[in-house]
Amino acid sequence: MLGNFSYCNPTKLYFGEDSLEYLNTELPKYGDNVLLVYGGGSIKKNGIYDAVIDILKKNNKNVAEVSGVMPNPTLEKLYEGLEIARAHNTDFILAVGGGSVCDYSKAVSVSIHCDEDPWEKYYIKFEEPTCEIVPVGCILTMVGTGSEMNAGSVITNRSAKLKIGHVFADEAVMPRFSILNPRYTMTLPKYQMVAGIYDIFNHICEQYFSGDDDNTSDYISEGLMRSLLVSSRKAVKNPNDYEARSNIMWTATWALNTLVAKGKSTDWMVHMLGQAVGAYTDATHGMTLAAVSLPYYRYISQYGLKKFARFAQNVWGINPQGKSDEELSQEGLDKMEAWMREIGLVMNITDLGATEDMIEGIADATLILDGGYKVFTRDEVVDILKKSM
Repeated sequence: MLGNFSYCNPTKLYFGEDSLEYLNTELPKYGDNVLLVYGGGSIKKNGIYDAVIDILKKNNKNVAEVSGVMPNPTLEKLYEGLEIARAHNTDFILAVGGGSVCDYSKAVSVSIHCDEDPWEKYYIKFEEPTCEIVPVGCILTMVGTGSEMNAGSVITNRSAKLKIGHVFADEAVMPRFSILNPRYTMTLPKYQMVAGIYDIFNHICEQYFSGDDDNTSDYISEGLMRSLLVSSRKAVKNPNDYEARSNIMWTATWALNTLVAKGKSTDWMVHMLGQAVGAYTDATHGMTLAAVSLPYYRYISQYGLKKFARFAQNVWGINPQGKSDEELSQEGLDKMEAWMREIGLVMNITDLGATEDMIEGIADATLILDGGYKVFTRDEVVDILKKSM
């Protein structure tokens, strides 16, 4: 393990079919005025909303609601939520939904008591909160983002055609607790389930494909990826396989609670590319990542051959005997492509609504980071996007 680091994750997790009962344990720790945040209304159809409201009422909470949080939460929606939250004198935010609802709730939490514009402060200047942070709790209904145990928040500015994530350094932004019931994820359409699976896989890849040293984090990542491959295939065949869905949910949390990033650099360029595509198309996040991943990884593999060869052996089980690192790298990425097609991922940005005339704008919206095996030029970003069409 190279370098120095600190690790603290204050989020308490309640996992399993009976986990919602622990909401009764947590609610008394917070103030009376609760802001309930959720998405398009599916939780009202599947009974989760009624169960949560019942617990809130039993705990004598005053509840205001922000509904209709979209898969790519917008700045306009953030402003709307802030108005409601401030009028309600919100003491605590309860997010019920997937990663977007959790992300959105964190953006509200750091903005309620802040006089500055949240977009400018957090998503342009990437500043930390300088005001009181309202605590957040999450009840997860879709897996993929890992937002239930991290300090990340992604917001889309439609007018500027920018989708930007901020991973806050302040641990107080992390959810105080998260409730993870795998049963809640079984009501999702297959498309959303598969998109979430790839989001998980790519979170691990972004932290794995960097550095050449031997470190524990990469061994953990390989185990998480192997587990996800097994569970994803089972879940695609039978979406109601509880064991598979529970393993996927647990893997998602550990894929992005910062553990596997410790002691190494990380490469988040697939996310930068995918988020820029999402800003132009409003496509599902996991699918934007899938559509740009293989062109990106095939390009950078030449700069990190040893890691890509290791990926082929330790994740995909390819026998290295008599093969060069170049051959192993190619075989590993071929196996990855076959798995992606097998589970039903979108493999190009054209199918997500991107057109040739968007390429330059998407490239301009792509933040270029320096944690991976190569720092990209804008021309290389354009080339990757064209190969993703």
